[in-house]
Amino acid sequence: MKNRLTLFTKYLLDFMYFSGFVVIVLLPGEIHFYGKYNTYFAENFYSLWVIFFLSGVFALLIVQQLRRMIRTVINDDCFIRENVASLEKMSIYSFFIAVIMACRLFVYSTPAVFVIILVFVIAGLFSRVLAGVFDRAVTYKLENDLTI
Repeated sequence: MKNRLTLFTKYLLDFMYFSGFVVIVLLPGEIHFYGKYNTYFAENFYSLWVIFFLSGVFALLIVQQLRRMIRTVINDDCFIRENVASLEKMSIYSFFIAVIMACRLFVYSTPAVFVIILVFVIAGLFSRVLAGVFDRAVTYKLENDLTI
């Protein structure tokens, strides 16, 4: 069961990663299309494009780090320094998304923006804490490997 779930997660992350590129490339058309139904999007096309583009790039970077980490799970070698670095990068990317979304409050404010900011602040903090936990685990593993 664990292997199937891990593989499903890997394929899901792969799908998210590659479809994310498509979404970013099509972003101007998507904003223009939605602008037909919401005049605010039509009036603020460029600022919304920059906000969504930057947050999309950082989201893709997070998924890229998750893909790197899932490979180590598949290879049964999770406690390595590269995963610590991935978690630290993910925390930085999450904080950037939170800041970008905070800027969105000045352009297009909805209650969902506050939720997105909170989610990415929590994700950033959680990734930072997990990086510390993984760092200690890697240290213990390396010490244990030296003992044997």
